[in-house]
Amino acid sequence: MTIKFSTVLGIFGSPSDRFVSSGYRPPVPLEKMFEDTKKVEDLTGIELVGTWHINENNVDEIKKYIKKYDLKVSMIIPDIFAQARWGNGTFTSNDPKIRKDAINEVKKYMDIAPELGCDLLDLWFGQDGYDYSFQMDYIKSWNLLIDGIKECANYRKDVRLGLEYKIKEPRTHCIVATVGKTLLLLREINMDNVGLVLDVGHGFVAYENVAESIALAKMFGDKLFQLHLNDNYRLWDDDMMVSSVHVIEYVELLYWLKKTGYKGWYSLDIYPYRENGVEAANESIGWLKSMMKALENTKDSEIEQVLSEGNATRSMNLVRTMLLKY
Repeated sequence: MTIKFSTVLGIFGSPSDRFVSSGYRPPVPLEKMFEDTKKVEDLTGIELVGTWHINENNVDEIKKYIKKYDLKVSMIIPDIFAQARWGNGTFTSNDPKIRKDAINEVKKYMDIAPELGCDLLDLWFGQDGYDYSFQMDYIKSWNLLIDGIKECANYRKDVRLGLEYKIKEPRTHCIVATVGKTLLLLREINMDNVGLVLDVGHGFVAYENVAESIALAKMFGDKLFQLHLNDNYRLWDDDMMVSSVHVIEYVELLYWLKKTGYKGWYSLDIYPYRENGVEAANESIGWLKSMMKALENTKDSEIEQVLSEGNATRSMNLVRTMLLKY
């Protein structure tokens, strides 16, 4: 199977944090970010963030760049998280106008995406949640969320909506928080064009074994639409280079992607604050290719035998011999 590598375009920009809000590098022109994609081996796809890279006024410009640099738009991420107006929620806001604005923002990008040859949007409800006890009517909020997602999904059946979960940040408690809650939400929505965007780092922060999360997504509806690949120390969403911390877990999740027949993009969502974006992308893809090669060089029957035994020492022996020559 041909592996398709993609990345969020902002990796080539000037990532900022709450301490250096201006970014750690000078602003990078939009076309320069597209140009830098060609310096990354095997990278053929990009993800665009609404208002950051794409809006209703620059669609023709984006079309020109994706043609010039021979790229596919793997996913668009509407900005329903990085503006002050969303601070108290989007689809779950207590303000009907804000809810309507957020839903219309998603619908706008559902119309834009097909113009760019893209059929997938990532809905990340980072501002939908709560920070304090007695701050949210949970049942009301979940019903609003379900109704809003259904309205968008019914708007265009030819565009898929992937729900990306995260346990915290910017809220201390995000409403779409874990793989289990997301799969429960998807079961309730029960629409073919609504599925899951699995951010590996978000899974780690939620103390998930992402290989298991991939298996669950297959088991409960075959709902995995897209991957975001990065790493962290499980304390925060550090968005580090792939496999910089969790090598063994990455080998296992790649195995389960293969086992469950995942055919979507392998997309980087890293934030190289102080690193060169091109170098960080190349290194991340390099790790992915090396781990995939190690799996290719190991018989599936051998892995299946180890899984059937449930013996931890045999499991560790398998991984050690798979990855290390000595």
